[in-house]
Amino acid sequence: MTIKRLILIVLTAFVILKLTLSLIESWGHPQIQSRLELYQTNLLLEAAEWQGGDGREDFKTALQAVVGEQPLKTALEQYQEARDGTKTNLEKAREQLQQLKSATLTPLETAKPRVALPPVTESSLPSEQLLASIKKLEKLIDELDLRLGILQVEQGERNAALKTWTNLISRSDASGVKTADVLVGLWSKPPRLQPDTFSQIQKNLDGWFRYRALAKFYKSQQRQEDLLQLQAHAQAVASQAVVKLAIVGSIPLLGCLIGLGLVISLVVQLLVQGKRSLLAQNADVGWSTPWDAETVWQVFILGFFFTGQFLVPLLIALSGIHAASSDIRGQSFYVLVTYLLMASGTLIVLYLSIKQFFPLPEGWFRVDWRGGWILWGFGGYFVAVPLVILVALINQKLWQGQGGSNPILPIALENRDGVALLIFFVTASVAAPMFEEFIFRGFLLPSFTRYMPVWGAIVASSFLFAIAHLNLSEVLPLWTLGMLLGVVYTRSRNLLSSMLLHSLWNSGTLLSLFILGSGSM
Repeated sequence: MTIKRLILIVLTAFVILKLTLSLIESWGHPQIQSRLELYQTNLLLEAAEWQGGDGREDFKTALQAVVGEQPLKTALEQYQEARDGTKTNLEKAREQLQQLKSATLTPLETAKPRVALPPVTESSLPSEQLLASIKKLEKLIDELDLRLGILQVEQGERNAALKTWTNLISRSDASGVKTADVLVGLWSKPPRLQPDTFSQIQKNLDGWFRYRALAKFYKSQQRQEDLLQLQAHAQAVASQAVVKLAIVGSIPLLGCLIGLGLVISLVVQLLVQGKRSLLAQNADVGWSTPWDAETVWQVFILGFFFTGQFLVPLLIALSGIHAASSDIRGQSFYVLVTYLLMASGTLIVLYLSIKQFFPLPEGWFRVDWRGGWILWGFGGYFVAVPLVILVALINQKLWQGQGGSNPILPIALENRDGVALLIFFVTASVAAPMFEEFIFRGFLLPSFTRYMPVWGAIVASSFLFAIAHLNLSEVLPLWTLGMLLGVVYTRSRNLLSSMLLHSLWNSGTLLSLFILGSGSM
């Protein structure tokens, strides 16, 4: 066995361990989809306030089609479900922390007095991440309870709302105690207003919830002019919310309809024309691969996983640069720079690994601005919409809202800064499609065709593509998307087609996040 192969084996064991731990850790984090549902619910609540249309029946019917027959009841159920899920996750995290503490204490209690143990600092404890997760979950429960109470009181369940807020107040270390106390005072009979009522509402409530609390506050103080201004503002926000909901709902629906039509037509064409159909084009034609499996192994273990996902983040951490201490622009720039460094490290390893085989056989890393790559990219995108959405729905039921998500998505969801959003767009819709398609479709998939049929190479490379994102909940949807990207690339033999499809998908995701995240007054 050569030294090179021995090093690769050791690095492979390290990478497998790190991947496994990252995937297990992702189980304790909620999916972005759960938060998207609540953001969409907030938009529905805002849209339900719209009183336009001059009382016309057709307008009421159209509005009801957008927000539903009982938006308040639906919102209450969704928030209660989110609260129950968060509580379950909190209990699991606390149990894991307790088990971890027990496992840590056992060796200390049974160890011989003569054994010198290294000092254990808080930063070195694995429980630190669990503690951070627990604090986030506790804060989220406090936020949900504030909103749940307002939904309950608006549904006529005043006693239930007071109980919800009182329970929050009883948790003396809760982050929303002061706001809950303010809300209890607002809905008491008679109302008990506090000096910081307005500031607490402004600080800890947003969107429809802030509007309802401020409306109650102004009514209690008989500030009619302020109430009228608030209601006028709410109507403006409501009309915008209707437009946003129409966009968020119509684009996926339109995409699904077009996609289903394309799927049916492609399947019919395959059955009728056989090997002359689009789906059969290049379906059995592999690549002439001059390198062996060890080169592929080296590129992915040493380049993509070790250099890109461990060495680069380690060097950045040692440099003292921390994204958490930056503002939103700093965080977005940090994400872009980190991604570019990771991609550069991987591409350098790839170049050094295959340069001895230059010039490469025809068809490798093909980028051709001519031909039908645009049609392949858009067609692949529309086919992906219904298929990935279907898999994502099944996947969400499977993981029950857990399994983590891409860390960029929550930041983009809550971000309203134009410059930061532009940087996120460059990262997700330009840099990521170019690099990931070059590696997974341009290098990995063709390399696999030396050892397996094209369809097997598509499946295997797509699975690695999904695993590389390090989130359990994303494996099935990304595996599905990866296979569609593989089909588009193998049929078109042009990286521009899969890059376009990948870019369209990421751009659509960012657009949905931006629209849903903008639903606050």
